[in-house]
Amino acid sequence: MTGAARFRVLTPGPADASTRARLGRLELEHGVVETPQFMPVGTNATVKALHPDDLVEVGASILLANTYHLYLRPGHERIARLGGLHRFMAWDGPILTDSGGFQVVSLGDLRVVDDDGVTFRSHLDGSVHRFTPEGAIEVQGALGADVAVALDQPVVPSSPRPIVAEATERTHRWAERSLAAHDRPDQALFGIVQGGLEPDLRAESARRIAAMPFDGICIGGLAGDESAEQREAAIDVAVDVLADDPRPRYLMGLGSPADMLEAVHRGIDLFDSVLPARVARTGQLWVPGGRLNIRNARYLDDPAPVQADCPCIACRSFSRAYLAHLFRARELLGYRLATCHNLTFTLDFMARIRDALRAGIFPATIPELRLRAGPVSRAEAAVQSA
Repeated sequence: MTGAARFRVLTPGPADASTRARLGRLELEHGVVETPQFMPVGTNATVKALHPDDLVEVGASILLANTYHLYLRPGHERIARLGGLHRFMAWDGPILTDSGGFQVVSLGDLRVVDDDGVTFRSHLDGSVHRFTPEGAIEVQGALGADVAVALDQPVVPSSPRPIVAEATERTHRWAERSLAAHDRPDQALFGIVQGGLEPDLRAESARRIAAMPFDGICIGGLAGDESAEQREAAIDVAVDVLADDPRPRYLMGLGSPADMLEAVHRGIDLFDSVLPARVARTGQLWVPGGRLNIRNARYLDDPAPVQADCPCIACRSFSRAYLAHLFRARELLGYRLATCHNLTFTLDFMARIRDALRAGIFPATIPELRLRAGPVSRAEAAVQSA
C-alpha cells in the first residue's frame, strides 16, 4: 500500500476458520476508519437531507461521493477551484469517490462502451460526454477524495457469460490504465474485481487485480439481480483468492444490515449503499428485528419513540406520532429524522460487529446479530440493486 492508505488487520479470522470476519484499521489522509465499516452515500456531495453535523452524530467515519454526478454538476474543476471536495461539502473526514463505472450499467441506452472508454448522454440535459480510465482518475484527482477508484465495466450479475467475460477483461485493462494515470501521492487508489456470477471469471479477476499495486480491492458487480446465495458464493470465490492479501476489501453497493453481516462473516471490510437513506425517505424505519412503516395509520397516536434505546435525534426528541404527522404533511424534517435514525441503526450495527470481533466472540454472536438485523424485504432488495 502507498503512504496514502495504511491498513492493519487488528484481529484476523480464527484459526478454526469458523469465520473470515476480521477487525481492521484503515488510516487515510483525513482520518481513521475502523473496519468492518459502512459508508453513507453522498451522491451529490451531500447525504440527502443531512447536515455534516448529523453525520458526525450518527457515527459516520467515511462518506462516498459520486464521480459521475459531480463531474456533470457542479463540475470537478469548479470543486477544485473552491478548495476541493472536503471544503466544498464541509466534511473533514475521509471521502471515497467511485469511478463512474456503475453508471455504465445504470445509464442503459444513454451510453456506449468501447475498449477505450464510455460515451454517454447526460441524464440532466442530453449533452454528450466521454469517460476513459484516465479521465475518471483526473476527475477524482480534482475532487481530492482520500480514496479514488479505478474505472471498471460492471454488468448485471445475471448477464450471459460472453458479456461478463468481455467486461471483465476490459476492467483489467482499464485498471492498468487507471494506475498509470494516478499521480496524487495523498490519494489512495482501489481496483475492482469483476466476473459476474461465473466462479472461474471471478477468481481470475481477483488474481489479476490483486497482482496490481492498488491500495485496496473492491468487489464489484454484485448487489444487483443475484440472489443472496449467489452473492455469497461469488464473495467466497474472491476472498479465497484474496485470503492472504493485506489490503482492505470493499463490497460495493450493499447496505442492508442482514446482507452486510453475511458479507463480513465472509471477510469483507467496507460497504456502501443508498439503501438506509433511501428507504428512510419512504417512511421505512429500521428497528431491531424488523421494519416500521411510519406512514401506517397505527402510529398516528403512538407516543413512543421509534426505538426506545436508540440515541439518534429522532428517538431522543420525538414520538412515532410526530414522525407519522411529518410524513403525511410531507415536511422535510421527517426525511431528516428518518434518515438519521436508519443511519444510526446501520452504523451501530457495524459497531456491534466490531465489538464482537474485538472480544473474540463474533462467530457465537452471529445468530443474535441476525435477529437484530431482521429480514431483507423485497422492496429493500430492489432498492439495493437500483
